[in-house]
Amino acid sequence: MRQRIFVVDDDEKITSLLRRSLAFEGYEVTIANDGQEGLKLMGQSDPDLLILDVMMPQMDGWEVCRRVREAGSGVPVLMLTAMDDVQDRVKGLDLGADDYLVKPFALEELLARVRALLRRKPDRQETDGRLQFEDMTLDLDSREAIRGGRRIDLTAKEFDLLHLFMQNPRRVLTRDSIMDKIWGYDYSGESNVLEVYIAMLRQKTEDGTAKRLIQTVRGTGYVLRGEGG
Repeated sequence: MRQRIFVVDDDEKITSLLRRSLAFEGYEVTIANDGQEGLKLMGQSDPDLLILDVMMPQMDGWEVCRRVREAGSGVPVLMLTAMDDVQDRVKGLDLGADDYLVKPFALEELLARVRALLRRKPDRQETDGRLQFEDMTLDLDSREAIRGGRRIDLTAKEFDLLHLFMQNPRRVLTRDSIMDKIWGYDYSGESNVLEVYIAMLRQKTEDGTAKRLIQTVRGTGYVLRGEGG
């Protein structure tokens, strides 16, 4: 699965350059043109890296970085700024940024910084062979789900499907992308095999009382998130 990078910058020349260059390197790139839009996108998905401009209207990069860290996100943050001042760099690092790059920058240097930050980032939410989302734990060794202390036996395909969701929390997965990743080839458009497996997963993980975590996004696919988002 491609690593996801969010770029938050109001300079269209910069965002266009980074979109093309990062995509060419194999990354999945999402662009936001201001800090508020960037925070909204962060709330909907969990990127592997955040590239954040300092000087933006309405909400600057320092404030975005502060809010991201206050929300408990450990996503690596690379700050971009036109101000080559030690105090500005210290401010960004104190707010939780991982690295700092002054504009104008060489593209090769930015790509090197990106690679270095992604190497330092551990697998998202995966610790000691487990994935965690809210009160659900997926044990990668025993291939079981555990929710509220209750162990849930899963078939091979059920496990693979839940594993995919828990690797991509709060990220909407299209029906086609799920079919491709789990079954490996295209089923007929009339096939309801995915819907059947979603129903079985819900039955096992909800047990009639627990809140729903696998939500339907009508016309698109499915997403793992709490009912409140």
